[in-house]
Amino acid sequence: MSSVHDEDIDWDKVMEKEAMGENGLDLGTIKQIEQEYIITEMGGLTKKRYKLPKSAVKSFNGVFLNFLLDESDASAFMLKEDNVNINTDSVMQPVESSVQKEEETLVPLIGEDLKVTKKIIEENVKITKEPLRETKTIQITLMHEKITAEKITISNNFNTYNSKSVSVPSANNTASLEDEKEDDNEPAIYSKIELLIPVKREEPVITKRSFVKEEIVLKKKPVTETKNISGEVMNEEMEYINTTE
Repeated sequence: MSSVHDEDIDWDKVMEKEAMGENGLDLGTIKQIEQEYIITEMGGLTKKRYKLPKSAVKSFNGVFLNFLLDESDASAFMLKEDNVNINTDSVMQPVESSVQKEEETLVPLIGEDLKVTKKIIEENVKITKEPLRETKTIQITLMHEKITAEKITISNNFNTYNSKSVSVPSANNTASLEDEKEDDNEPAIYSKIELLIPVKREEPVITKRSFVKEEIVLKKKPVTETKNISGEVMNEEMEYINTTE
């Protein structure tokens, strides 16, 4: 029976990759892939080998083949030395000498890359139109009529101005001057007179009218600007310390 992951994982790319269990459990380097099992190997002179089922494979990220196995599960799949049967084409064979060949250990260094994408956000621009009051001053010329008085001196002969003759009383005439002054038909020359003379003047009349003073054209146009986007990324580095010296 084949694993459900057979359709998702390219097993040709899994060879010589690292096998990883739960919580970062190291299960060694993949040395052989069988129909139902994966053979891994780890360690230096003292090697450990596991025969892990494909059904326990969780995912493959190109660097690690992850298994749904913890430490207790992995111990159940550990192979004893007499049960090891690994394809000689994929495993290094020991030399006749007691010293083995130089071993290569692949240590993946994981790094992060920063990727910036774009999205469209729609915002509203608020435009307000409101009336503002201001005081304007306009100069205007107004006209009005004014009464002026001018004295004119007139040379008159008093006798000719008052042409009424006064008779001198005689013995036969009993009328007196007092009687003639009290004549009711005499006009009142010195009486008080009020005259009403109409005069004209101009007054300002304020009127207001509305009109279109100016027009504002609102346009939308795309503007391109360059921004520097910063973000923290993590990269692994290796430090080599020789403990044998």
